[in-house]
Amino acid sequence: MEEAPVQVKLPVFEGPLDLLLHLIHKNEVDIYDIPVHTITQQYLEYLDLMKALNIEVAGEFLVMAATLIQIKSKMLLPAQESDQEEEDPRMELALPLLEYLRFKEAAQWLEGRPWLERDVFSRGENDDVAPQGQEERPLFNLSLFDLIDAFREVMDRAAQIQEMTVPLETVSLNDRIAELMDLFRTEVNLRFTELFDPRSGLSAVIVTFLAILELARLGFIQIFQEAAFSPIRLASRPEAFVVAEDPGEPDLAAPLGEPL
Repeated sequence: MEEAPVQVKLPVFEGPLDLLLHLIHKNEVDIYDIPVHTITQQYLEYLDLMKALNIEVAGEFLVMAATLIQIKSKMLLPAQESDQEEEDPRMELALPLLEYLRFKEAAQWLEGRPWLERDVFSRGENDDVAPQGQEERPLFNLSLFDLIDAFREVMDRAAQIQEMTVPLETVSLNDRIAELMDLFRTEVNLRFTELFDPRSGLSAVIVTFLAILELARLGFIQIFQEAAFSPIRLASRPEAFVVAEDPGEPDLAAPLGEPL
């Protein structure tokens, strides 16, 4: 029986401004001097890859793509002779990005405050130490686009190897999810790259990536980095496996379609 296509919806919000900030940081460019041609090309490449992976692409991503193309077109037009200096079209990007950064930094600051003061602000000195019981690592502490970058590196290696070898038999998405669940029942912490075998071919690499995203969405694993630029790691969440193995609980993988 043919598997139903899976639409990946992650438990984090990543919008078009997050993608633009990721590209600006990745290219190490000034937010006031954005190379629109390069950023637009890379932005569209990310959208293509997200669509190919069935990662849900909200409408605002497409609106931003149209905005980038429009700004790129304006910059190609010859300058008009005028007494007044024309505004740089790139300010249409820079100003919203700066405002978004301010809100994002404020949200991160609030996230680090004690739980009580998120809803009620009391008098007296503030204690910045998080309360006990809140030590658990979040499902994601890195950007979705950081994860996609790591996946693209795996894809590049798989493409090079596939030219020289015969790909192994590709497993279905449901089968790969089951294999990874068995693996994480015994392995507590693994590197992201350890889960991929480039010799298995591009399709198998894509299936593994989608299986990782689905397990993270269902809460079976956490995806994180210990520090900036450190290897991406995946940790199992044993409590989620206990719930899944309870015969009285519904099948958490049911949204993937009928079992094969």
